[in-house]
Amino acid sequence: MLYATVLIGAAAFALPFFWMISTSFKPENEVFAYPPQWIPSTITFEGYIEPWRALPFASFYQNTIVIVAINIMARLFTCSLAAFAFARMRFRGRNVLFLLVLVTMMLPGQVTLIPLYRLWSELGLVNTIGPLTIPALFAGQGAGAFTIFLMRQYMLTIPLDLDDAAKLDGASWFRVYWNIVLPLSGPALGVAAIFTFTGEWNAFLEPLIYLSSFENYTVPLGLALLNGQRRLSYSWTMAQTLLSILPVVTIFFFAQRRYIQGIVISGVKG
Repeated sequence: MLYATVLIGAAAFALPFFWMISTSFKPENEVFAYPPQWIPSTITFEGYIEPWRALPFASFYQNTIVIVAINIMARLFTCSLAAFAFARMRFRGRNVLFLLVLVTMMLPGQVTLIPLYRLWSELGLVNTIGPLTIPALFAGQGAGAFTIFLMRQYMLTIPLDLDDAAKLDGASWFRVYWNIVLPLSGPALGVAAIFTFTGEWNAFLEPLIYLSSFENYTVPLGLALLNGQRRLSYSWTMAQTLLSILPVVTIFFFAQRRYIQGIVISGVKG
């Protein structure tokens, strides 16, 4: 009964996804046919070809990949470094500083949107990828705070005896972080990378605010632009939406084991 219930629920949640795949191959006159046709009578690949001719989707994907790659690398390094300090080092005001980091998670992004826009405008970085990547170099806000919290909680599970042994051998704090704690935090790094990839790949509001030229648009903005064309084609929209979510689905499919490990296992090996 349990497996049957799970299968029924999975099928119900998967129906919109299957309808999207089916619609992406349909001619326009079959999209709203009643009763719905799950298998198109005529399979067409127009939705996968024509939008790339109408709009620079290759540039959209390139911009998105660059932004995502920079954010993943920068956020993993800076957030893990901050998490190491909060989890392993003892200094005055540590708990207060960590509380301030957590408070930024409770601050809605819309509250700081106007001040940040004015800041980036004064720096001359509007309509560049700067506002979308530079915050990650400083552990960012909101998502960065969550990543710091996640990695700190994981690093607390690693025995402090490893740090003491390394310090007795003359290792610096950075050496302890780089050679001992960071390798043992692989599962947490994997979870943070998945969250960062998903969030940045699907980000819409900030790119919409800071980017104004088609050459700098990301994939979500490209999809919105496609929907705003004079000729609204649902098959085109479904085809390009399917292409845009394939990387996210693929990453999660291959990394779901690491995702689960990052939540349930300890940092102690053996």
